[in-house]
Amino acid sequence: MICAILSSNVDMAVNKSVCFTGEVGLSGEIRQVTRIDQRISEAQKLGFQTIIVPANNLKGVHTASGIKIIEVSKVEEAFSHLFG
Repeated sequence: MICAILSSNVDMAVNKSVCFTGEVGLSGEIRQVTRIDQRISEAQKLGFQTIIVPANNLKGVHTASGIKIIEVSKVEEAFSHLFG
């Protein structure tokens, strides 16, 4: 939801090959979520090429090799990756 709002604010579309997972805190931090390996796997199955995930959420997870994984800790970092 946050990325859709950011996209609207800068009047630029988010690339349709990118997906996101995580929870956003009140201060803009991206919080970890459960079952991150399953989320990454499903994103890959659905044809996404990139997934943006919470920083440090991949500890102990075997990541998929067919999808680019970007870790972020703040909304600003996700914005930077999306819109340069």
